[in-house]
Amino acid sequence: MKAIRCIKHGPPSDLVYEEVPNLKPGPKEVVMAVKACSLNFPDTLIIQGKYQFKPDMPFSPGSDIAGVIKEIGAEVRNVKVGDEVFGFVAHGGFAEQVIVNAKQVFHKLPNMDFPTAASFMMAYGTSYYALKDRANLKEGETLVVLGASGGVGLAAVELGKIMGAKVIACASTSEKLELCKKHGADELINYMSEDLKKRIKELTDGNGADVIYDPVGGDFSEVALRAAAWEGRYLVVGFAAGDIPKIPLNLTLLKGCQIVGVFWGSFAMRNPKGNMQNSIELMTMFSEGKLKPHIDKIYPLKEAPLALQDMMDRKVKGKVVITTEK
Repeated sequence: MKAIRCIKHGPPSDLVYEEVPNLKPGPKEVVMAVKACSLNFPDTLIIQGKYQFKPDMPFSPGSDIAGVIKEIGAEVRNVKVGDEVFGFVAHGGFAEQVIVNAKQVFHKLPNMDFPTAASFMMAYGTSYYALKDRANLKEGETLVVLGASGGVGLAAVELGKIMGAKVIACASTSEKLELCKKHGADELINYMSEDLKKRIKELTDGNGADVIYDPVGGDFSEVALRAAAWEGRYLVVGFAAGDIPKIPLNLTLLKGCQIVGVFWGSFAMRNPKGNMQNSIELMTMFSEGKLKPHIDKIYPLKEAPLALQDMMDRKVKGKVVITTEK
Protein backbone atom coordinates (compact mmCIF):
# COMPACT_ATOMS: atom_id res chain seq x y z
CA MET A 1 0.00 0.00 0.00
CA LYS A 2 1.01 3.66 -0.39
CA ALA A 3 1.45 5.98 2.59
CA ILE A 4 2.70 9.41 3.53
CA ARG A 5 5.37 8.86 6.17
CA CYS A 6 7.22 11.01 8.65
CA ILE A 7 10.79 9.71 8.86
CA LYS A 8 12.17 12.71 10.77
CA HIS A 9 10.61 15.64 12.56
CA GLY A 10 10.31 18.68 10.35
CA PRO A 11 8.09 20.64 7.94
CA PRO A 12 5.58 18.99 5.57
CA SER A 13 8.16 19.05 2.78
CA ASP A 14 10.17 16.43 4.69
CA LEU A 15 7.37 13.86 4.48
CA VAL A 16 7.82 10.99 2.04
CA TYR A 17 5.33 9.12 -0.16
CA GLU A 18 6.29 5.47 -0.30
CA GLU A 19 5.23 1.83 -0.50
CA VAL A 20 4.78 0.07 2.86
CA PRO A 21 3.56 -3.41 3.85
CA ASN A 22 -0.16 -4.16 4.14
CA LEU A 23 -1.57 -4.23 7.68
CA LYS A 24 -2.99 -7.02 9.86
CA PRO A 25 -5.46 -6.33 12.70
CA GLY A 26 -5.16 -7.50 16.30
CA PRO A 27 -8.08 -9.33 17.98
CA LYS A 28 -10.02 -6.13 18.78
CA GLU A 29 -8.95 -4.15 15.74
CA VAL A 30 -10.00 -3.66 12.13
CA VAL A 31 -8.10 -2.73 9.00
CA MET A 32 -9.83 0.09 7.15
CA ALA A 33 -9.18 0.73 3.47
CA VAL A 34 -8.95 4.50 3.73
CA LYS A 35 -11.01 6.47 1.23
CA ALA A 36 -10.57 9.90 2.82
CA CYS A 37 -8.74 11.51 5.73
CA SER A 38 -9.27 15.11 6.80
CA LEU A 39 -6.56 17.31 8.24
CA ASN A 40 -6.58 18.73 11.75
CA PHE A 41 -4.15 21.23 13.23
CA PRO A 42 -2.46 18.60 15.46
CA ASP A 43 -1.29 16.91 12.24
CA THR A 44 0.95 19.90 11.60
CA LEU A 45 2.38 19.63 15.12
CA ILE A 46 2.94 15.89 15.29
CA ILE A 47 5.22 15.88 12.22
CA GLN A 48 7.35 18.58 13.87
CA GLY A 49 7.59 16.78 17.21
CA LYS A 50 5.57 19.54 18.90
CA TYR A 51 2.46 17.57 19.88
CA GLN A 52 1.56 16.08 23.29
CA PHE A 53 2.82 12.66 22.22
CA LYS A 54 5.46 11.60 19.75
CA PRO A 55 4.89 8.37 17.80
CA ASP A 56 7.81 6.11 17.07
CA MET A 57 9.44 6.75 13.69
CA PRO A 58 8.50 6.24 10.97
CA PHE A 59 4.76 6.98 11.15
CA SER A 60 1.94 8.37 9.06
CA PRO A 61 0.07 11.42 10.37
CA GLY A 62 -3.71 11.71 10.04
CA SER A 63 -6.46 10.97 12.55
CA ASP A 64 -9.90 11.66 10.99
CA ILE A 65 -10.63 8.78 8.64
CA ALA A 66 -13.39 7.25 6.52
CA GLY A 67 -13.34 4.13 4.39
CA VAL A 68 -14.33 0.50 4.02
CA ILE A 69 -13.62 -2.36 6.44
CA LYS A 70 -11.05 -4.62 4.76
CA GLU A 71 -10.34 -7.09 7.58
CA ILE A 72 -11.51 -7.60 11.18
CA GLY A 73 -9.92 -9.10 14.25
CA ALA A 74 -11.18 -12.32 15.85
CA GLU A 75 -13.09 -10.54 18.65
CA VAL A 76 -14.73 -7.80 16.57
CA ARG A 77 -18.53 -7.94 16.40
CA ASN A 78 -19.75 -4.40 15.70
CA VAL A 79 -18.61 -4.22 12.05
CA LYS A 80 -17.97 -6.64 9.21
CA VAL A 81 -15.85 -6.69 6.06
CA GLY A 82 -17.29 -4.35 3.46
CA ASP A 83 -18.96 -1.93 5.89
CA GLU A 84 -18.55 1.75 5.08
CA VAL A 85 -17.34 3.48 8.25
CA PHE A 86 -15.60 6.50 9.71
CA GLY A 87 -13.62 6.96 12.88
CA PHE A 88 -10.41 8.23 14.39
CA VAL A 89 -6.91 7.10 15.28
CA ALA A 90 -3.98 8.73 17.05
CA HIS A 91 -2.08 8.70 13.75
CA GLY A 92 -1.82 6.61 10.59
CA GLY A 93 -4.61 8.04 8.43
CA PHE A 94 -2.47 9.38 5.57
CA ALA A 95 -2.27 5.94 3.97
CA GLU A 96 -4.28 3.51 1.88
CA GLN A 97 -4.86 1.34 4.98
CA VAL A 98 -5.02 2.02 8.70
CA ILE A 99 -5.53 -0.11 11.81
CA VAL A 100 -8.34 1.12 14.07
CA ASN A 101 -9.64 -0.04 17.43
CA ALA A 102 -13.08 -1.44 16.62
CA LYS A 103 -14.65 0.73 19.36
CA GLN A 104 -13.52 3.84 17.50
CA VAL A 105 -15.34 3.20 14.22
CA PHE A 106 -18.90 4.17 13.35
CA HIS A 107 -21.09 3.20 10.43
CA LYS A 108 -21.18 5.94 7.81
CA LEU A 109 -24.60 7.45 7.26
CA PRO A 110 -26.15 6.84 3.82
CA ASN A 111 -26.24 10.57 3.03
CA MET A 112 -22.55 11.06 3.90
CA ASP A 113 -19.87 10.80 1.25
CA PHE A 114 -16.39 9.73 2.36
CA PRO A 115 -14.84 13.23 2.46
CA THR A 116 -17.73 14.48 4.61
CA ALA A 117 -17.50 11.47 6.92
CA ALA A 118 -13.75 12.06 7.32
CA SER A 119 -14.45 15.70 8.21
CA PHE A 120 -16.98 14.90 10.90
CA MET A 121 -15.63 13.09 13.94
CA MET A 122 -12.84 15.24 15.33
CA ALA A 123 -14.25 18.70 14.55
CA TYR A 124 -17.77 18.07 15.78
CA GLY A 125 -16.69 15.63 18.49
CA THR A 126 -14.29 18.20 19.95
CA SER A 127 -16.73 21.10 19.77
CA TYR A 128 -19.71 19.19 21.13
CA TYR A 129 -17.69 17.80 24.02
CA ALA A 130 -16.40 21.31 24.71
CA LEU A 131 -19.77 23.06 24.65
CA LYS A 132 -21.95 20.33 26.12
CA ASP A 133 -19.74 18.53 28.64
CA ARG A 134 -17.08 21.07 29.58
CA ALA A 135 -18.87 24.43 29.31
CA ASN A 136 -22.46 23.29 29.95
CA LEU A 137 -23.57 25.90 27.42
CA LYS A 138 -27.16 26.97 28.08
CA GLU A 139 -29.84 28.37 25.83
CA GLY A 140 -29.71 32.16 25.81
CA GLU A 141 -26.04 32.41 26.75
CA THR A 142 -23.43 34.15 24.62
CA LEU A 143 -20.70 32.08 22.97
CA VAL A 144 -17.57 33.70 21.52
CA VAL A 145 -15.61 31.51 19.08
CA LEU A 146 -12.02 32.44 18.27
CA GLY A 147 -10.58 31.05 15.03
CA ALA A 148 -14.19 30.58 13.99
CA SER A 149 -13.50 29.80 10.32
CA GLY A 150 -11.35 26.73 11.06
CA GLY A 151 -12.60 23.16 11.27
CA VAL A 152 -13.38 23.04 14.98
CA GLY A 153 -14.33 26.72 15.00
CA LEU A 154 -17.06 26.35 12.38
CA ALA A 155 -18.31 23.26 14.18
CA ALA A 156 -18.55 25.29 17.39
CA VAL A 157 -20.46 28.04 15.57
CA GLU A 158 -23.00 25.55 14.22
CA LEU A 159 -23.40 23.68 17.50
CA GLY A 160 -23.65 26.87 19.54
CA LYS A 161 -26.61 27.97 17.41
CA ILE A 162 -28.28 24.57 17.68
CA MET A 163 -27.87 24.72 21.47
CA GLY A 164 -29.61 28.09 21.58
CA ALA A 165 -26.68 30.45 22.21
CA LYS A 166 -25.98 33.84 20.69
CA VAL A 167 -22.82 33.15 18.68
CA ILE A 168 -20.11 35.76 18.09
CA ALA A 169 -17.59 34.52 15.50
CA CYS A 170 -14.06 35.95 15.51
CA ALA A 171 -11.63 35.54 12.62
CA SER A 172 -8.86 37.39 10.78
CA THR A 173 -10.43 38.29 7.41
CA SER A 174 -13.81 39.40 6.07
CA GLU A 175 -13.88 36.34 3.79
CA LYS A 176 -13.50 33.98 6.74
CA LEU A 177 -16.15 35.88 8.69
CA GLU A 178 -18.60 35.65 5.79
CA LEU A 179 -18.25 31.86 5.91
CA CYS A 180 -18.99 31.97 9.65
CA LYS A 181 -22.12 34.01 8.95
CA LYS A 182 -23.30 31.34 6.48
CA HIS A 183 -22.87 28.72 9.21
CA GLY A 184 -25.04 30.56 11.71
CA ALA A 185 -22.97 33.23 13.48
CA ASP A 186 -25.09 36.08 14.86
CA GLU A 187 -22.28 38.63 15.15
CA LEU A 188 -18.82 38.93 13.61
CA ILE A 189 -15.53 40.36 14.89
CA ASN A 190 -12.41 40.82 12.77
CA TYR A 191 -9.76 40.69 15.47
CA MET A 192 -7.08 41.99 13.12
CA SER A 193 -8.86 45.31 12.61
CA GLU A 194 -11.16 45.61 15.64
CA ASP A 195 -10.60 45.81 19.39
CA LEU A 196 -11.57 42.30 20.47
CA LYS A 197 -12.33 43.03 24.13
CA LYS A 198 -14.23 46.21 23.35
CA ARG A 199 -16.35 44.57 20.62
CA ILE A 200 -17.25 41.58 22.79
CA LYS A 201 -18.37 43.96 25.54
CA GLU A 202 -20.38 46.03 23.05
CA LEU A 203 -22.08 42.99 21.56
CA THR A 204 -23.04 41.65 25.01
CA ASP A 205 -24.38 44.94 26.44
CA GLY A 206 -21.35 45.18 28.68
CA ASN A 207 -21.88 41.79 30.31
CA GLY A 208 -19.14 39.85 28.53
CA ALA A 209 -19.18 36.37 27.05
CA ASP A 210 -20.61 33.43 28.98
CA VAL A 211 -18.44 30.94 27.08
CA ILE A 212 -15.26 31.58 25.08
CA TYR A 213 -14.09 28.81 22.74
CA ASP A 214 -10.38 29.17 21.98
CA PRO A 215 -8.58 26.80 19.57
CA VAL A 216 -6.04 29.50 18.69
CA GLY A 217 -4.05 30.62 21.75
CA GLY A 218 -1.47 33.33 21.18
CA ASP A 219 -2.00 37.04 21.69
CA PHE A 220 -5.81 37.10 21.73
CA SER A 221 -6.38 34.59 24.53
CA GLU A 222 -5.87 36.93 27.49
CA VAL A 223 -7.74 39.71 25.68
CA ALA A 224 -10.74 37.43 25.18
CA LEU A 225 -10.64 36.18 28.77
CA ARG A 226 -10.77 39.78 29.97
CA ALA A 227 -14.08 40.03 28.09
CA ALA A 228 -15.58 37.02 29.90
CA ALA A 229 -18.77 37.45 31.89
CA TRP A 230 -19.11 36.84 35.63
CA GLU A 231 -18.92 33.04 36.10
CA GLY A 232 -17.97 32.66 32.46
CA ARG A 233 -16.19 29.58 31.10
CA TYR A 234 -13.04 29.86 29.00
CA LEU A 235 -12.42 26.73 26.89
CA VAL A 236 -8.79 25.89 26.09
CA VAL A 237 -9.08 23.85 22.88
CA GLY A 238 -5.72 24.31 21.16
CA PHE A 239 -2.89 26.60 20.12
CA ALA A 240 -3.09 27.09 16.37
CA ALA A 241 -1.24 30.41 16.71
CA GLY A 242 1.78 28.47 17.94
CA ASP A 243 2.26 30.32 21.23
CA ILE A 244 0.86 28.98 24.51
CA PRO A 245 -0.36 32.04 26.42
CA LYS A 246 0.42 32.70 30.07
CA ILE A 247 -2.79 33.81 31.79
CA PRO A 248 -2.82 36.02 34.92
CA LEU A 249 -4.77 33.87 37.36
CA ASN A 250 -6.15 36.89 39.20
CA LEU A 251 -8.60 37.21 36.29
CA THR A 252 -10.34 34.03 37.37
CA LEU A 253 -10.75 35.46 40.88
CA LEU A 254 -12.05 38.83 39.70
CA LYS A 255 -14.55 37.31 37.30
CA GLY A 256 -15.44 34.17 39.23
CA CYS A 257 -14.76 32.40 35.95
CA GLN A 258 -13.36 29.02 34.97
CA ILE A 259 -10.54 28.08 32.62
CA VAL A 260 -11.49 24.66 31.31
CA GLY A 261 -9.30 22.27 29.34
CA VAL A 262 -10.76 20.43 26.34
CA PHE A 263 -8.94 17.27 25.17
CA TRP A 264 -11.52 15.37 23.16
CA GLY A 265 -9.17 12.55 22.14
CA SER A 266 -8.46 11.67 25.75
CA PHE A 267 -12.16 11.92 26.63
CA ALA A 268 -13.04 9.55 23.77
CA MET A 269 -10.51 6.99 24.99
CA ARG A 270 -11.35 7.32 28.70
CA ASN A 271 -15.12 7.51 28.33
CA PRO A 272 -16.12 5.57 25.19
CA LYS A 273 -19.78 5.35 26.28
CA GLY A 274 -20.01 9.11 26.73
CA ASN A 275 -18.31 9.69 23.40
CA MET A 276 -20.63 7.18 21.73
CA GLN A 277 -23.67 9.03 23.07
CA ASN A 278 -22.30 12.34 21.82
CA SER A 279 -21.55 10.77 18.44
CA ILE A 280 -25.09 9.42 18.14
CA GLU A 281 -26.50 12.86 18.92
CA LEU A 282 -24.19 14.49 16.36
CA MET A 283 -25.10 11.99 13.66
CA THR A 284 -28.79 12.65 14.36
CA MET A 285 -28.16 16.37 13.88
CA PHE A 286 -26.40 15.64 10.59
CA SER A 287 -29.24 13.42 9.40
CA GLU A 288 -31.68 16.24 10.17
CA GLY A 289 -29.63 18.65 8.06
CA LYS A 290 -28.50 20.77 11.02
CA LEU A 291 -24.76 20.18 10.54
CA LYS A 292 -22.98 20.89 7.26
CA PRO A 293 -19.18 20.42 7.26
CA HIS A 294 -17.47 22.91 4.98
CA ILE A 295 -14.80 21.21 2.86
CA ASP A 296 -12.45 23.82 1.44
CA LYS A 297 -10.39 21.56 -0.83
CA ILE A 298 -9.62 17.90 -1.56
CA TYR A 299 -6.06 16.70 -2.30
CA PRO A 300 -4.80 13.32 -3.54
CA LEU A 301 -2.81 11.31 -1.00
CA LYS A 302 0.59 12.12 -2.52
CA GLU A 303 -0.16 15.86 -2.15
CA ALA A 304 -0.88 15.64 1.59
CA PRO A 305 2.29 17.67 2.37
CA LEU A 306 0.86 20.55 0.31
CA ALA A 307 -2.40 20.34 2.25
CA LEU A 308 -0.51 20.46 5.55
CA GLN A 309 1.49 23.47 4.38
CA ASP A 310 -1.72 25.29 3.41
CA MET A 311 -3.06 24.64 6.91
CA MET A 312 0.14 25.95 8.49
CA ASP A 313 -0.06 29.04 6.27
CA ARG A 314 -3.63 29.79 7.46
CA LYS A 315 -5.05 29.32 3.97
CA VAL A 316 -7.71 26.81 5.08
CA LYS A 317 -11.35 27.59 5.81
CA GLY A 318 -13.30 24.74 7.38
CA LYS A 319 -11.80 21.37 6.48
CA VAL A 320 -9.36 20.06 3.90
CA VAL A 321 -9.33 16.39 2.97
CA ILE A 322 -6.92 13.97 1.34
CA THR A 323 -8.32 11.08 -0.68
CA THR A 324 -6.88 7.78 -1.86
CA GLU A 325 -9.26 7.64 -4.84
CA LYS A 326 -7.26 7.34 -8.06
